[in-house]
Formats: sequence, C-alpha cells, structure tokens
Amino acid sequence: MFSKFFNKNVDAAEQTPPSTQENASKGSLTFKDINPRVNLHYGIPSTASVMAFDPIQSLLAVGTLDGRIKVIGGDNIEGLMVSQKHFPFKYLEFLQNQGFLVSVSSENEIQVWDLEQRRIVSSLRWESSITAFSVIHGSSYMYVGDEYGMVYVVKYNAEESSLVPLPYYVPTSAIDGNVTPLPPLLMKIEWNKDICLCLISVHNKHWILLNSAEASGGSSSNQHSIVGVLPQPSSQGNRLLKSSSFCRVLIAYDNGLLILWDVSEDKVIVVKGNKDLQLTSKIAVNSQEELRQEEPSDDEQLEKEISALCWTSGSGTVLAVGYVDGDIMLWNLSTSVPSNGNDVVKLQLSSNASRLPVIVLHWRPKRPRDDCSGQLFVYGGDAIGSEEVLTILNLDWSAGIGKLKCIGRTDITLNGSFADMVLFTRGVSVDTTGILVLTNPGQLHFYDSACLSSLTSKEKKKVTVSPIEYPIAIPTVEPNMTAATLGLIRVEVNLLRALSEKIAAVKLRRVEVSGNTDWPLTGGIPSQIMEAENYQVERVYIAGYQDGSVRIFDATCPTISLYCVLGPEVKGTSIDAASAPISALEFCSAKLTLAIGNELGTVLLYDLTGTTDAMQLNCVTENGKEVYTVQGGDEPHCTAVFTFHTSPISTLQFLHSGSRLGVGFHSGRVALLDINTYSILFLTDSMSNSCSPIKSLDMRPSTETISVIKDLGQSETKCMDSSADQEVFVVTKDGQFVLLDGNTGKIIISQSLKAEDESIVVSMHIIDLTDFSQAYYPPLDSSKTACESGTTHGSDNPLNTDEEATSGASSCGKTAESFCLVLCCENALHLYSVSALQEGGTTPVETMNLSKPCCYATTFKKDDKDAGLIVIYQTGEIDVRSLPDFRLVGESNLMMIVRWNFKTNMDKMICSSESGQIMLVNGCEVASVSLLAFENDFRIPDSLPVLHDKVLEAAIDAAADNLSPSEKDKQGSLPGILGGILKGLQGGKVEEQKVGFPKVGKSNLTHLDTIFSNPPYLKPSSLNFDDDRNDVVELSIDDIDLDFDQHVVVEASSTEESNNEKKDKGKEREKLFEGATTDSKPKMRTVEEIKAKYGKEDAAGAAALARNKLAERGEKLERLSLRTEELQNGAEDFASMAQELAKRMEKRNKWWQL
Repeated sequence: MFSKFFNKNVDAAEQTPPSTQENASKGSLTFKDINPRVNLHYGIPSTASVMAFDPIQSLLAVGTLDGRIKVIGGDNIEGLMVSQKHFPFKYLEFLQNQGFLVSVSSENEIQVWDLEQRRIVSSLRWESSITAFSVIHGSSYMYVGDEYGMVYVVKYNAEESSLVPLPYYVPTSAIDGNVTPLPPLLMKIEWNKDICLCLISVHNKHWILLNSAEASGGSSSNQHSIVGVLPQPSSQGNRLLKSSSFCRVLIAYDNGLLILWDVSEDKVIVVKGNKDLQLTSKIAVNSQEELRQEEPSDDEQLEKEISALCWTSGSGTVLAVGYVDGDIMLWNLSTSVPSNGNDVVKLQLSSNASRLPVIVLHWRPKRPRDDCSGQLFVYGGDAIGSEEVLTILNLDWSAGIGKLKCIGRTDITLNGSFADMVLFTRGVSVDTTGILVLTNPGQLHFYDSACLSSLTSKEKKKVTVSPIEYPIAIPTVEPNMTAATLGLIRVEVNLLRALSEKIAAVKLRRVEVSGNTDWPLTGGIPSQIMEAENYQVERVYIAGYQDGSVRIFDATCPTISLYCVLGPEVKGTSIDAASAPISALEFCSAKLTLAIGNELGTVLLYDLTGTTDAMQLNCVTENGKEVYTVQGGDEPHCTAVFTFHTSPISTLQFLHSGSRLGVGFHSGRVALLDINTYSILFLTDSMSNSCSPIKSLDMRPSTETISVIKDLGQSETKCMDSSADQEVFVVTKDGQFVLLDGNTGKIIISQSLKAEDESIVVSMHIIDLTDFSQAYYPPLDSSKTACESGTTHGSDNPLNTDEEATSGASSCGKTAESFCLVLCCENALHLYSVSALQEGGTTPVETMNLSKPCCYATTFKKDDKDAGLIVIYQTGEIDVRSLPDFRLVGESNLMMIVRWNFKTNMDKMICSSESGQIMLVNGCEVASVSLLAFENDFRIPDSLPVLHDKVLEAAIDAAADNLSPSEKDKQGSLPGILGGILKGLQGGKVEEQKVGFPKVGKSNLTHLDTIFSNPPYLKPSSLNFDDDRNDVVELSIDDIDLDFDQHVVVEASSTEESNNEKKDKGKEREKLFEGATTDSKPKMRTVEEIKAKYGKEDAAGAAALARNKLAERGEKLERLSLRTEELQNGAEDFASMAQELAKRMEKRNKWWQL
C-alpha cells in the first residue's frame, strides 16, 4: 500500500540500463526490495479523539485526528489500521459482533474497516456534509443525517463488501409535522443510488423525476441541519411484520426540534421543540450550592440549539438533550400516556449566564430495566472558565418527569483534557460495569462501579480519585524510557529451548494472574504461533528507564509480552550506582548476555537463561574484584558489576564473539572488559582533545588474517591462533577516529575523519566487501574526484575490486582489504577502506552529501550479506540506500508510515535489527517498522492476533436465532441470556445486563430490508395495514403448510377474513334450508336430491372424501410432530453447545482454545 511513496524512484528503476539490471540480479538493492509497513504498534495515539465499543466482542476502537484507528482487546492484543488520508474522524461505530467498524471522516467519507483484514474494504463519499450518524443496533443499517435536514439509510453488504445507499429517507417536510404522501397509483419505481433520484411510472404513461426533497413533498429552502439521529430502543412499528424492532428513530434538528419518526408507517409519532416548552420547574444543580428548584423564566421558549442527546430509559420514552447554552432538558416522548403539560424539565449545572455547551451525555440506569432512575454523565454545561470535570447527576422521576428529583451531583477531575467516553455493562464478554474515559494526550482511564459508588457516596461534591489506568504493554512515560535495543536470539538448540521454556512459563503465570485484573477489555485471540508447543523465542526487545530498571520483552510475534523486569537493585550487593538512569544497552545473541550501562558509569552483566542453583556475582572495581554467592532463580541473574569510572556510559559493544565488551564513556575514554574472566583489560585516556563522547566501537581484523566463525551450531575453523592481535575501531562524536590495540589499549592511529565544516558523527559501521558483486560498483580511478550524482571518490587507497583481491581471502579467513568503514555524519555519508585507515589514510573512497540533517543510520543485510543503509533524518524522512555506493533506492517518512512527527531526542530510543527492522518510540507509542519487502521476521499475517472472534459471533447468532419471539420479549437482551447460560452452567451468580437495545439475530432484521428497499410512502401494498385491526388472530391446523424442504410458514387470516367466512357460512346455511321455515320439521331427502344438490354420487363417496380429509389432516399432524422433534433435537444440540462453550470459558476469554 506504500508503493506510491516511491513513485519518484519507480520510473528510475524502470529506465535502468541493462548493465544495472544485471548488477541487481547479482545482489544489488532495487526498488522492488522496498516496502515500508508497520509490523506492530502499542500505546494510545496522542491524537486520539473518538471511541467506539463492541460489548459482545469486548473490543475498543479509538479514532484519531490523523486518520488512524487503534483497536484494543485483552492480553496485549492491539491492532493499528491506517487510512491513506490524514483526516480526523467525526463518527466511529462498530457493526457489533460482525467484524466491521464504520467511520465517518471530516471529509464526509463513510468508511467500513474489516477487522480481519485490518483495512478499509468499502468507502462512500457523501456529497453533503454529514452532521449526524448512527448504526441501528445489531444490524448493518446506518442512518445518515446531513446539513440539509435529510436523513438517509445506508447498508453495508458484507457479501459484496460494498456500502449501498438505500432508497428510503426521512423527508424534510417531517420538520413541519405535516407530510403529504405521493399518490398511491404507482406502477414502477427505480431508485438511482448515486444521485438520490426517484424515477416513478404512473399508470405506465408518465415518468416523474423527483429529488429527495421534492419527493417528500417538502421545500428545499430554509432547511435545518440534522444534529442527532438515535434509533429508539424497543420501538414497535408495523405489527404485521415478523419483527417490529427499531422501526422508530429520533431525529434532532439544529433549531431544537425533536421528531420521533416511524419508518414502517412513514409518519411522525411525536414532535417536541422550543414551541412546546411548558416548564413547570427548573432544577439548579450548581456545584457551589445546594440542589434547589427554581421557577422558570419568561425566555424559556427562545430557540435553543441542540449539542448532545441520549436516551435515559430502556423503553425509549425519556430523552436527555443538551444545548449549546449549557442547559439540559429531559423530554417525555411517551405516546401511551396523554400529555398533561409536564413533558419536559430543565437541569442547569451552573447559575452563571455564560456556560459551556453540553458536549457529551450518557445514561446508566440504577438497576436493569429501570426507566425512572439512574446516573446521567455530563461533560460541559458548567460555567466558562471553570475546572474541566466530568459531572455525574443522580436523577429520579418515579413520580413523573414533571416531578424529577436530582438526588446528588459529583464532579470527577480528569487526568488531561476530555476527548470521549463509553459505558460498560455486564454481558457475555464484559464482567464489570463502569465508564471508560479518553483524555488527551492518549490516556485511557476506567472508573468501575465500586469507584463510582465511592465517589457518589462521599460528602464532598468534587473529589479526585485514582481510576484504573490502561495497562500499557511497553511503558514509555511512567517510568520514562531512556534507552532501548532489539536483540536477535542466535544460540545453540538446547540453550534456545531452555530460554523458550522459561519465557513460556513466565507468560503462563502472567496470564493466570491477569485473569483477575479489573481492566474490562478482554476481546481478541492471541496468535496460534504463540501457543504452539514448539514455540521458540527469536527476538527480544529490551528497554532501559530513568529509574534504573530494565524490562525485557519477548518480541518474537507482534503480540509483545513482558518476560521480566530487572530492578535497579542488584541482589546480594548494596551498590547505589545501579539505580542511576540507564544510558546504554547491548545484547549478545550468541551467549544470551545483556550489558547495561548507566549515567554513573556502572556496567552490569546479566545472563538471560537464569538458574535455580547458587551462582556467583562478580563486583569489579579499579581496586580489584570481589565474588559473592547469591541464590538463583528463573529470571535473568546478574553475573558481574563493573564500577571503575564515574562518567556516563555513551555506548556499549560486544566484540570478539561476545568474549569482550567495549565501553565508551561520555568523557571520551574507552574501556575493554573480558567477559570470561570478569576483568578490565584496559581503560584509555580521552580519545579526543575536546573530550568528545564516544559514538561507536567495533573490532575487525588486523592486517593479518584471523579466524572466521562459521554458522552457529557448526564447528569453528581457525587459520591462526585466537590470541592474534585485534584492533578496536573508535569514533568520537566530533569525528576523531582512533585505532586501538585490542590487548593493551595502545593508540595505533588517531586522526580526524571529519572536515572542519561538517557536523557531528551519528554512527560508524564496518561492512564486508565480499558481500557485494564485483560488477555492483564501478572500478575506481584515482583521477576521478566527483560525479554528477553528488558522490565523490577519493584519490588514494582505492578499493581493490579485481578478482585477485576478492579471491585473496580464503574460505577460512579474510584480509583487512575485505572491509570498509561507513561513517555517517549529520550532513554527509563517507566510505573508507579499512586497510587504508590502518595505514593512516584519511581520504574517503565515497562521499554522499545529505540535503537534510541525519539523526540515525544503520546497515542491514539481505540473505545474510551486507546490502544497504537506512538513514533517518531529523525531519522524519527516511532513505534506503544501497552499499557501497550510497545510491538512493527509496524514500518515505514517518508521517506516511505511522503518522508521527519527529521529536527531539527520539533518535535515542531508535534501535534496529540487521534485517532492517526498526523499533521507534514516540510519547506513549511504540512501533516496529519494516522497510524491506524481503524481511518478514514477524511472519505476518500468520502471527497477528485475531481481533474479531468468529466463534463467539456464531454462538451469539445461534442463541439469537434459536430463541422464540416470546423468549426474546421476556429476556430482552441476548448477552444477558447467553451470559446467564454460561455462568449458570458454571454455578456463578448472574447479574442481569442493562438493556438499552434488544439483541436481535441476523434473521430477525428482514423487516428492515423490506422497509428500506423502498422510498417513503411507496411500500408494497402487502405492508399496508389498518390500525383498527387489533383482534387476536387464531390459527388452526389447516392454516399450517408444512414442507420438509422449507421452513415452517404460518399464514394467518385476518379478522375481517374470518368475519367474511362466517357470513359465507351463514349464506350457505340459508341455501341449505332454502324454502324452509323455522317451524318446519326436518325433511328426509332422497339420494338423487343429495347428488343433485352437492354433486356427490353417493353417500359412500362423501364418506370417502371425509376419510381422505381426515387422512390428510393426520399426515399434517404427523409431519408437524416430526418438525417438533427436529426443533427439540436442535434445541438439545444448542444446549450441548452452550455447555461445551461454558466449559471452554472457564479460563477467561480463552476463545482460541475452541
């Protein structure tokens, strides 16, 4: 998806001459090797602004101001979805339990995200400005309100992965309360979904073209925009439909008008607005004063603009509305009780004339199915300039809405500025109740029911509480991260198996403990790779912190998990220096050894394998070494502590296959430690006259050939004694290059490699020239000093690239001529020959001037060979360049990939692997970015956690479809039912879930298809009904039509048809007794008369017909019995499935074991 970032280089690659293409086939880096992407992302983005919650899947979605959506589940399951457009989201809602998320951007584009594919699967650009949006609960239908006062219906078709605008709409004339339907004499209707036009044929003679406003009988002028669309919970519509839920919708206009519209009958049910205000009382809920009731003022009927609204009853009879002027009104929308003038009551949070608009309203009932009391959560409405709080009002209107009582008010002081909130209620996947509050920048806090109860019970009206903070997988701020490294595990099989078993055991214990956590989100399924028996650790991410602690994470898969925390204290010692902030980290993959350096100059060595036996701790100082015996354990243990210099450590580097550790200090001094003997080999003086900090350390062969270690697990081949001279390459921040004797620390060469006008050094790397084909770079001529590309070639010590030189290194060793040194400065890249540097040469072989200041650079490998260079600039831009010619292969930037702006000191937490995988930290966010197409160390997508649980979806749908209508009416909420079944089977106590909307199965929304597939007033005649037909319909066995290949279909005759049938029977009786009087006696008829009258040949024929009728009736009864038995078996199968599901849910949310 990021290929468009490199269009600039695509053309260049396509126009590459044959010689260059041939070089590419021999190992050179090409544009096709570049594919920037995000492998993992942890933390809440700082630009988070809106939330959505799926209570069945227990997933939270967080939308940002820059086009990202973060999906959060349980057990460190997180997923990041990025839109190509950098626009904020106005609305965000789940298609609950369906695996899709719907967003509306500020550019009025409706987008559907697939949680399985983690991308946008359909989008629809709306021509007008979308001012209101709502998804019908449990369905794929959406109401869209716009600036012109229109409400449309859009459906997401999952089979075709498309958003479909439907013909139905709410006409603009509904705002006046008078809707004149079109003539019913319509023969043909065609709906243009793209331009919202209705083409109607009347009597097959004329065609009428109407736009949405004209078709509704309204005017296109003076329209008020829609500010809210809320489907009414438990609403009832056309009773002839199989299901009548969600047939009514509450529409709020910007002028304060409220309309309850019935989509099944195409009419206004209730109209409320400023003209209907007849306030009998006003309640002041001032935080500074006692609660009191006041008389309404004379200006209450002024036009008020609506800013927020929510239902405050499960039946949809009471609506809370917030206004721009800070008022809150509770409207009674019930149609069952005649209005007595007490349909509305006002709440004010402050008596000040200038108040903040009411931004957010949410309602939580006191008890399940309680329509008269509960808590109203309010953000806004207080005096301008007051402290930012979230207000909780305890309301009760048991005696009627006109006698509403505000029992109490509580203000919660927030941690940051408010962004959004969602309510949690008990259900299938949610075991607690409370509210989740999003504040800036990117903070999530959960207030559970116990916390809220303690808040409302306190005497103080304004309190500060400690909510449950979001459990961040990788902490970056508290405590503050100061250093990080990414280490690959490359050890022999037995050692790897031991480490993997230890980490797996720690994870299992942590999962068991986390099962009792109070954090409410539990959705998602961890990767199956993580649960495999042969799982092996491949990668660790290590972070150091301000408080001296170090955290080690298993980063083998995108679901990162904590392995252990190394505290600042060292067991068995009383070294105070160990608690200083961490300044450098280095990991040895061959020996599983971790080196930690801090700002007080202390170096600590840890063995990651751990042991339960007693172990030795070596404390090394400038005066000698002391050995302590300490108790072992499963976690990594400290093997040595070096304290011999007090300057902060600037860099650490394992050398000589992990047997040596180079230490660079901020003071410019260098030390070399022997890891095998835990001794100090040497400590030099400052490498620079200015005491510039050491930037990089490395060790490479001297002019004599040395041993080469083959692949891990194989034997070593040595061409000479391992004690041969080693040389340490050192580069300081100011560009001073020093070559040290690896045994004594004696300076062999010291010279500056940086021009006077050049900036500081960023990093140093040594590459192997034998990894590159001879034809990859052109032969170097000493007469060449520059080229058109901006790359310059040195005049002395050119690279030896002929076959004799490359063949000079035998299979068991390589000469110094085989290596080059890459020096990365802020404004230039330099390439030096190692052999030339060892001889005192200072002229670079290659130089590339950079147009932007560089802050980080690292090399990477392809097929275990040095291949290229990644350069990150202070502007956030990223270059991928080939080696050794520094040719630009591709470029991107952090804004495109992860939507980050580069910040100061961000480069200190950047770390990378040799395969080009980069770990980045930005505030509370941690991301792993891969730039290379051939790199897939995380094995994506196989290793990604599953965000949407299809097993849970199937169980919920099966439960919904197997319930009878009467059971649904009694139970009201499917999550409560299934939760009751599961907990009942487990012997747990069931607490009923708060019901706002009934959960309906997918098969119970077919009536919406019928309603929304036609424009208003143009529904098929089969949907028309008489409101006066309220008699109970009785069914007989003869009304049932059974078919083994079809579902049971019940055809009910109407009451009118029943009455007509009675009249017909009466007429037949009159015909039967025609010519007879009531006083006459029964007259015996002959056989001929009976035959002539009824067409029967004889009495035997009539008896045979009666027998056939009886036999047919018996067959129907038998088939009905078989159907009943099948349904009973199906119910038993469902019960067994529920029992099995209950057994597998004994461990909280371990759905992946199904």
